[in-house]
Amino acid sequence: MTLIDAKRFSEITDKFPSLAPICVCGDVGIDKYTLGEVRRISPEAPVPILEVKEERLILGMAANISNNLKTLGMDSTLSAVIGNDQRATRFESLLEEINLKTWGLIRDPSRPTIYKERISTNTQQICRIDYEDLSPLNVEIEKKLLNRVEDFATSHSALIVEDYSKGTLTKNVLRRSIDVFREAGKLVAVDPGRQTTPESYSGASLIKPNLLEAKQMMEHLGYTYQQKSLEEMAVILSDKLNIPQIVITLGKDGMAMFDREKSNTLTIIPTVAQEVFDVSGAGDTTISLLVSSLLAGANLEEATWIANCGAGVVVAKKGTATVNLFELQEFYHRLSRRYSK
Repeated sequence: MTLIDAKRFSEITDKFPSLAPICVCGDVGIDKYTLGEVRRISPEAPVPILEVKEERLILGMAANISNNLKTLGMDSTLSAVIGNDQRATRFESLLEEINLKTWGLIRDPSRPTIYKERISTNTQQICRIDYEDLSPLNVEIEKKLLNRVEDFATSHSALIVEDYSKGTLTKNVLRRSIDVFREAGKLVAVDPGRQTTPESYSGASLIKPNLLEAKQMMEHLGYTYQQKSLEEMAVILSDKLNIPQIVITLGKDGMAMFDREKSNTLTIIPTVAQEVFDVSGAGDTTISLLVSSLLAGANLEEATWIANCGAGVVVAKKGTATVNLFELQEFYHRLSRRYSK
């Protein structure tokens, strides 16, 4: 594959700060990282004692997409549901600290704000503690959330749907959110959840499953994926879900892209990551850059190359991470020198 050339890379990424806001809808929460050292085993039970050296709170799940967009120079509005608790207030504060709006958030007193705590040493994660309620939204909260999304359809340039199957994206929320943005002529990109039936995403502009999610979607649609090539899987997903653009992330093998309106062939773009420390957040960065690049005039292949570069940056960082424009450009220029040899 030919790397996107420097002129097109600059033309596309230079437009990011001038793009209209993007609406991000999905499950949100706080990621807490508790880091320390283990020097002894507890006398109470055969478990390690962590001597805490650092604690960090980071925007998680769909909120990390808004965080990624912000670091790339773009505004977004987060449409999501949080609890009515102290963690909800802290979540709003984390948004405000990076100048992100909170007016798309709905508080639901019947559920906790999602909170994930990862307890780690410098070399390994010891455990993760999740605080969450996976039950679907009740009718009243669902209606409030949809009212927010509908309000944003005319003023925002695109919709990113981030589904972690935590209860926010009910069938009704998905169907109405996709429909209202598509009716407004806007791009709709989906990062699918593993527990959601794929038909719920039908009619979107683009879907970005990883390979496991793509296989699960095939099974939901009644196909035996073992008997299908990657290209056949992309064609089936595009046809059955009426989604013209498919990007399947392949981990160390890169990304596979299919654009029904341009060609009936699958293109695989190899990974460009030079160092892999932590894959947390790489999917968020990928869909953020895919959508931003498409809005800036890129074709799908160009957008996938740029997203691939962004993922290459964040996997070299510890924890849920983002990429800024300077890091993205520096990574591309290093990669370009490597390709030119």
